[in-house]
Amino acid sequence: MVANLIDEEPEKAYEYSRVALRLASRVAAVREAAGFAAYATQKYSEALAEFRAARRMTGTVELWPVMADCERGLGRPERALAMAGEPEVQKLDKAGQVEMRLVAAGARRDMEQLDAAIVTLQSPELASQSVQPWTARLRYAYADALLAAGREDEAREWFAKALEADKDGTTDASDRLAELDGVEFVDVMDALDGDTPHHEPEARPQTESETETRDGTATGTENGTTAAAGDREEPRPADTDGADTETGPSERSAE
Repeated sequence: MVANLIDEEPEKAYEYSRVALRLASRVAAVREAAGFAAYATQKYSEALAEFRAARRMTGTVELWPVMADCERGLGRPERALAMAGEPEVQKLDKAGQVEMRLVAAGARRDMEQLDAAIVTLQSPELASQSVQPWTARLRYAYADALLAAGREDEAREWFAKALEADKDGTTDASDRLAELDGVEFVDVMDALDGDTPHHEPEARPQTESETETRDGTATGTENGTTAAAGDREEPRPADTDGADTETGPSERSAE
């Protein structure tokens, strides 16, 4: 349950992890899941405690990079750097070593050592043309460090490379690249909702012929027709019923 919720609803995942801890605190997998739930909600002290407990139970080193990142989250980047130089790093697989490199570079940036952060990320994995699960994040971190150092042209190149490797959309490399190119994205629906006024139907103003009266009778609509103002009454023969005259044919004023 925690794993299913941690990306979309981290707070709820954290709540479930607390329940699981009460029920099975001696299970390493539960302690590890609780650590990741706390990490996702930026509760770094709790996360670090759970990761340490899981590591004691299993003896594994695979949590070493995320433990170092918790030190960063607690405002202790120097401890993260110290962990990057420990023998445990050599026991990590390739993915773990790349993750440790990312954490170390982040710690350098925390300490405002931008050039050192850039050098830390320069590695055979960064230069490789093959795409691995970590490639997009590694290229992105390198581009971001270059941009922070004011090397915009190089940053743009590496954001583009990160985008090429980011098939799953794990980074916002496309947005960063567009920002550097001066491209601004606009939500079409938001633009329509915000810019297009809603017009209520307005009543058509009446013409003079519809408002004036003549001989006590309205000359507007009568039996579905309208008499235009100023129509001349032509002499007509009286009808057989002795009526005077009928109004002439109607003409609709141009609106």
